[in-house]
Amino acid sequence: MGISDFSTPQTIIDNLHSAVIVIGDNLQVVYINPAAEMLFHISNTRAVKKNIRELIINEHEFFDRLERSLISAHPYTVYEDQLRVHNHQTIDVDYSVSPIQYLPEGQFLLLEFIRLKTQQKISHEESILSQYEASKSLLRGLAHEIKNPLGGIRGAAQLLERELNNDDDKQFTQIIINEADRLKNLLDRMVGPRDIPTKSDINIHKILEHVRQLVLAENDQIKLTVDYDPSVPELHADESMMIQVILNITRNAVVAVSSIKNRQGKINFKTRTQRNCKIGSHTYPLVAKIDIEDNGNGVSKELHETIFMPMITGHAEGTGLGLSIAQSLVHQHNGLIEFTSEPGKTIFTILLPINLHNTEDNNGAEK
Repeated sequence: MGISDFSTPQTIIDNLHSAVIVIGDNLQVVYINPAAEMLFHISNTRAVKKNIRELIINEHEFFDRLERSLISAHPYTVYEDQLRVHNHQTIDVDYSVSPIQYLPEGQFLLLEFIRLKTQQKISHEESILSQYEASKSLLRGLAHEIKNPLGGIRGAAQLLERELNNDDDKQFTQIIINEADRLKNLLDRMVGPRDIPTKSDINIHKILEHVRQLVLAENDQIKLTVDYDPSVPELHADESMMIQVILNITRNAVVAVSSIKNRQGKINFKTRTQRNCKIGSHTYPLVAKIDIEDNGNGVSKELHETIFMPMITGHAEGTGLGLSIAQSLVHQHNGLIEFTSEPGKTIFTILLPINLHNTEDNNGAEK
């Protein structure tokens, strides 16, 4: 009997973000979950009944610890270790070993691996979300404090205008009223969209193609290519919001590639799915991954930590609201926008959970 005979534990383990391997008292693999399949580049079918030494090679101290744990039944954790795997690659991981026993089947060890790069990614995502929430809270308070006197200024200007008979004098009150309205609109845009998403089943490729045609109509000097995965399921999302998200990011990319010299500006749309993807504190079984890549000069390092904040921009003509609004709209769909950038290659990645409308709990996370 192996772990596959216990349907509830297997379901739990299958949905963990960390890589899990279960081995028997002879160090023979009993089961590996999908995250471990990805980490060790081997399927569960091929891994089962292999000795762990065939997956992790030439790591004598690692094997010695496993054997001692089987004898003593004591769990242990190792931090920041480097292991060589069967394809001769090395992985940097934290891992925990926990003895488990199913009588009368015998002793098993449950090995849980967390790749350090994955940990850093999760920490970075949580930092982005925390930063986003803090900035939105600050902006809402600031907007409220500014709007009150702004409304008073506008009202006073209207009252003053009624007392004036000369149209030349009224042009000055109109300036006050118009500028007060402009500032109010700017504050509303800084705070972000207040609309509740009107969700329906949408095809993300249809939205990407719509945006692609809009951008090409405005910029015929740019090469805009696509790499779509047709198996990406439909999203349950607000179509107009998703168009706004893609358009905001793509227009930023257009500005980035328009400034390069000696080569053609290129933008690429790419779609894929990702399983057991962690966004903030929630793990989603299936996520749509949308990459918007450009070959511009890249995002300056000074902007990396603040690029999604309102009024932050790397372009002289920019308002600094496009990415902030996009992040806000994606956040309303329990998703996240992240990016990587270097000269000649910048990728903005949109992560959107799939089928949330069927499996949402009260926190908006999939069960």
